[in-house]
Amino acid sequence: MKDELLFRIGQSVRYFRLKAELSQDELAYRAGLNMNSISTFERGLNNIKIKNLYKIAKALGVSVTDILECKF
Repeated sequence: MKDELLFRIGQSVRYFRLKAELSQDELAYRAGLNMNSISTFERGLNNIKIKNLYKIAKALGVSVTDILECKF
């Protein structure tokens, strides 16, 4: 079952990824993660470690706050 908060945050990551014109694979590479992690996180299926959220934010050129505010 999807957690609504995780889904919203994952969709926020997806929004910023698409805005940056990056594929999931490219974002994963830039963040030092695997593509499956990005995919499941964007769909709200997995929780994410705060350390990895920082890596994703840095790779996207946004702040963690931007992602957590889910204003898209």
